[in-house]
Amino acid sequence: MKNIALLLSLLLCASFLFAGGERETTVSEVVTIQLWTQEGESEGAFQFVVKLAEAYSAVDPNVTIEVLNKDTEALREDFQTASLAGDPPDLLWTVNDHAGPFTVAGLIQPVDKLFKLRKYVDSALAAVTLDGETWGVPVSNGNHLMLLYNKDLISSPPQDTDELIEMGKQLTSDGRYGLVFNQTEPFWLVPWLGGFGGKVFEDDGVTPNLNTRAMVETLQFIYELKYTHKIIPPESDYAGSDTLFKEGKAAMIINGDWSLGDYKKHFGDKLGIARIPRVKSTKKWPAPYTSGKFFMITADLSDQKLIAVKGFINFVTNMENQLDLVKTLTRLPALQEALGDELITTDSILSGSSEQMVVGTPMPTVLEMRCNWDSMKPELIAVLSGTKSPEDAAAAMQKSAEACIKTIE
Repeated sequence: MKNIALLLSLLLCASFLFAGGERETTVSEVVTIQLWTQEGESEGAFQFVVKLAEAYSAVDPNVTIEVLNKDTEALREDFQTASLAGDPPDLLWTVNDHAGPFTVAGLIQPVDKLFKLRKYVDSALAAVTLDGETWGVPVSNGNHLMLLYNKDLISSPPQDTDELIEMGKQLTSDGRYGLVFNQTEPFWLVPWLGGFGGKVFEDDGVTPNLNTRAMVETLQFIYELKYTHKIIPPESDYAGSDTLFKEGKAAMIINGDWSLGDYKKHFGDKLGIARIPRVKSTKKWPAPYTSGKFFMITADLSDQKLIAVKGFINFVTNMENQLDLVKTLTRLPALQEALGDELITTDSILSGSSEQMVVGTPMPTVLEMRCNWDSMKPELIAVLSGTKSPEDAAAAMQKSAEACIKTIE
């Protein structure tokens, strides 16, 4: 009887430990895993990561997971530096566009043979697929921008850019603005570029395509929002936009799905969600980049640490924790099975997020995209500061991106 009881106990523990799927064995020694994440504290995401790390350590006491938050760009730079110094973290929880530079430098390892990837959403896997291999395990799906609005100020959202401008003018007065968004990062530029019929690469996916009529029209449109129509603030970074929206000093904000959990807590049923308005002149929907958040595993990780990391990844992406991610952060899950849960299908915020994602476009993961980002940012800022024309800015973007790519070839 004692043997039977022991066997049942072990089976029970195993079913709990391996709810994620592929993990075949526990670690046989005490290990500490260093996890770097770019999830921030403002939306409660960092605390969610910490909670999962602590929960897994409770399941497998041999594993301790130390979680460190870094800004997205700092994480990229610090991971490269730490890897070159021979002291990288074991695991990353980050964005897909890090896959390009990390794979070229040989800093992370493919995950195709480590996990049953078919259980994840295809679009999420596509965002970290390069040269026929998969370089990350998806945690969430989306990571896209959308239009959010305060129902106390707007009864229904604008459907096109003409309506956006007209509504914005009516709502802008006495220190309140019709619309806010992060004016300092080109991630917020890209959706409008798609709406004007443009894209950042030529058809080969690696040649910059920035000095175009579509880019000029996009920059001119954003310039006019600020200086002609005056429906956006004189200056606004991410934190400033977020504050204005929460304080009721902005009726609408363009922000990402990572912010939904925080806004849902703040506004309750007064939070509205819609697609970014269609560009009137082209009749095209703005196309925000889509991807998600991903686990990436350090290239040389092996043995007991690799077993621990695999176990943690499977734990985070099992059905229970994927639905907990939905409830806690209001993000779309990466697990296919979880997408069909009524928690998502009956939620207006999540279904609205999904509606925006339909017209999005996968974010490029090639290393050349870093050159595009670095080239677009200063020129966007120059246009919005009134120091450079859209035509000159588009030309400068192209020249800078081409020069950057020559340094990585």
